Amino acid sequence: MNPKPSAPMAPSTPCPCGRGRPYGQCCGPLHAGAPAADAEALMRSRYCAYVLGDAAYVLASWHPDTRLETLDLEDTASTRWLGLDVKRHTPLDADHATVEFVARYRVGGGSAFRLHEISRFVRQDGRWYYVDGILPPR
Repeated sequence: MNPKPSAPMAPSTPCPCGRGRPYGQCCGPLHAGAPAADAEALMRSRYCAYVLGDAAYVLASWHPDTRLETLDLEDTASTRWLGLDVKRHTPLDADHATVEFVARYRVGGGSAFRLHEISRFVRQDGRWYYVDGILPPR
C-alpha cells in the first residue's frame, strides 16, 4: 500500500515527529511506502500521520488483527498537536518491541491533553506494525 498524506508537507519542513530532521528525510519516505527501520520509527511516523490527518497511513501501519475498520481524522483542523516525547523504545526480540511515548495535543481552544501510552509493535514480512497500546498507571 502506498498511502498519500491528506495534507502534504514540503520535504524541507521540519518533521513533526520531533527527531529534528526534515520531513523528506524522516517520516516522509515511510508515508510514501518505505518500511520503518524499527518500532520507534514507525511510532514516530504514525504520530506525524495524525498531525497531517493521514488516516490511510495510520490504518496501513496498524496490524490487521487489531486494526479499526475505519478511522476519521477529518476533525484535524480543530486538533493541534503540540509535541511528541518518546520515553523508551524496547526491542523484545527481532520481531517484537514496545515504545512508550507522550503525545500532547489541544482540541479547539480548550486545555491541552497528554496521551501517555506503551505501544506494542510486531514485525511481519519485513514491516513493522502497531498492534495495540496500554495507558500506564498514573
